[in-house]
Amino acid sequence: MAAGRYPYFSRVGWPPLLALIALALLVGKLAGWGWSLPFWLACVIVIYLYRDPHREIPSSPLAVVSPADGVVRSVDEINDPYLERDAVRLDIQMSHAGVYSTRSPVEGKILEPKNSVNGDDQPHGVWLKTDEDDDLVVVMHRGLLRNLPRCYVRVGERVGQGQRCGYIQTGGRVEVYLPRHSRVQVSSGSRVKAGSDVIATLVHK
Repeated sequence: MAAGRYPYFSRVGWPPLLALIALALLVGKLAGWGWSLPFWLACVIVIYLYRDPHREIPSSPLAVVSPADGVVRSVDEINDPYLERDAVRLDIQMSHAGVYSTRSPVEGKILEPKNSVNGDDQPHGVWLKTDEDDDLVVVMHRGLLRNLPRCYVRVGERVGQGQRCGYIQTGGRVEVYLPRHSRVQVSSGSRVKAGSDVIATLVHK
């Protein structure tokens, strides 16, 4: 999905927003506009929760931008269970009331990982291959209400760096598996914004 097609407000928020507007109008007409006030306040809350602000995407082709708004929980050297390789894993915790949209950390093609890791808390990851043959895996975990993450793109499609590509309602965790020699530019406790903050740089030997 093109990065600019759903600016400022996530398309996931349109159904509840329209439903609340319809209820507010109906209650206002039947019972009086004072009684409709709670529904209008609920509309404001929905607009806030489903906000999807514009982000300035870095111009560096080797930069890896954050896939989500949140706080870096950890940076570890680990065995990547999806591609069976040594990797660096960045674990980002999203806010339950923050921006829920996720973005592609790099430009490239979406592939199906060699291995899928199943479980309620760990859906299968998405493999991204850049034009320079760098391999990244992005894994989205469920949010506070245990809603399944949504993905707007499919295997075989190309995505741009910082492109909106998914959604985790009520926030969740996002893991990024990077090539082992990547230069990580954040640490545990760093606050990052999706699409605009660089979390690592890919290194080519």
